[in-house]
Amino acid sequence: VWYTYYVIRRLSAGVCLGAASWKEDKKVKIKTRLAVAFIIITVFPLIMIYFSVLALSDYQEKSFKKAYGLTEQVDLLNGNSLQVFNRLTKQSQKEIRRTLDENPDNYEDKAYLDKVNAKLNEQYSYLIVRRDDAIIYYGANSASEESQENTLCSQLPDFDVMKGGMEGGIYLDGESQHLIKQMDFRFSDGAEGSAFIVSNVDDLLPEVRSMVKEMMFLGVMILVVAGVTLTVWVYRSILSPLNKLQEATKQIRDGNLEFTLDVDADDEIGHLCQDFEEMRIRLKENAEEKIQYDKESKELISNISHDLKTPITAIKGYVEGILDGVASSPERLDKYIRTIYNKANDMDRLIDELTFYSKIDTNKIPYTFSKINVSQYFKDCVDEVGLDMEARGIELGYFNYVDEDVTVIADAEQMKRVINNIISNSVKYLDKKKGIINIRIKDVGDFIQIEIEDNGKGIAAKDLPNIFDRFYRTDSSRNSSQGGSGIGLSIVRKIVEDHGGRIWATSKEGIGTEIHFVLRKYQEVIQE
Repeated sequence: VWYTYYVIRRLSAGVCLGAASWKEDKKVKIKTRLAVAFIIITVFPLIMIYFSVLALSDYQEKSFKKAYGLTEQVDLLNGNSLQVFNRLTKQSQKEIRRTLDENPDNYEDKAYLDKVNAKLNEQYSYLIVRRDDAIIYYGANSASEESQENTLCSQLPDFDVMKGGMEGGIYLDGESQHLIKQMDFRFSDGAEGSAFIVSNVDDLLPEVRSMVKEMMFLGVMILVVAGVTLTVWVYRSILSPLNKLQEATKQIRDGNLEFTLDVDADDEIGHLCQDFEEMRIRLKENAEEKIQYDKESKELISNISHDLKTPITAIKGYVEGILDGVASSPERLDKYIRTIYNKANDMDRLIDELTFYSKIDTNKIPYTFSKINVSQYFKDCVDEVGLDMEARGIELGYFNYVDEDVTVIADAEQMKRVINNIISNSVKYLDKKKGIINIRIKDVGDFIQIEIEDNGKGIAAKDLPNIFDRFYRTDSSRNSSQGGSGIGLSIVRKIVEDHGGRIWATSKEGIGTEIHFVLRKYQEVIQE
């Protein structure tokens, strides 16, 4: 029992160490794990049972030989009971032979025969003594053997039949087999005598039965340990990640994206969980973007509504003044009509921004690129804007430092939108009595740089990085004199970047702001 326990402990430790080593290897693929599982549940137990049976058999054989004082090899598992019983009683046979030669009359003494028979019983055999044709001693100690006395005794060989080197034989009596060792002798009065050592070879020795039970128990324990180890390993490496994945699926089904699917494995299931986690992150980002988009859309609607309401209110007021005859003089009437026209232009600009904004979201901005002469194009833009600036009382300066033949590839209409949006934003935040806006065109190597400078109230350093973001407003209180949809500069950045350029701003509070953007020069490729 101790040995069995020892073997099971060693087996358990070996299986657990093997499982641990597989667990530490994060790169084991599912197909490899299935192969390992097959080995654990089939090949591995068979190998372990085989070596355990050999070890246990060797231990039992050594114990058997030591217990019975045997010197010859005994194979308890070969199924040859004849060999085992033959070698088990060999020493007793020699002692009986010696006594028969020295003092044969002892085998008429029942007390002596009981003593000899008792020793043979320890070796799972018994003694029969025959004088002439009469059985004078029958030492069977089991009911089954006693019931076969007449049959067995009638089959015992005659005196002096077993000659030469033969010391025993198998005699069938019904369904039982017996090993008979015959030793013939003569009593002191000359009568023929035979001593028989009888062993029933049908039954297994108790040691063999015990060993078989231990082997069966050991085999069952190995299978149980292998099964438990395989179950734990499969659960940790396959079922546990799948359970986590199932729980994560339920979380997403319920609309919860605030969790993390943490599966540290580099197999197919691990990759699946990683892809699922990336999907969750994308879904969360999309949900956040949608929330932000909805917020921006609501803000845009609010801004546009406010900015449309202001000119509409002014237009209604001036129209009512005309209808009521308040504009009694031609000069006043002309002023009212011009104001109505300007407010209508403001409304048209807001609607145009809203339309352009929808095209930005769908990436469907209609560009018509062509080669544009920088000096001529920006001079025309300044001339066009100059009339409005003059009407507003704003001084507009234009400074061109670019050669007359410099050209760029651009969309003339969209670049005009850039200039108008930047200038409109500057005008909105002019706070000086005398407003000034300067436009400078510079040559900076492979690029031209456009700078639009104003002397407005400036932008705080914390707001400067965000002024090109959609709906960002430095003045969150939003008074009616400034207005704006909050998307003008974001449109500017989108157009400039789509032209392959870059835009940025510098500003000092109380002094003014400069918007800079660059466009790449057009250069003809000369083919040789």
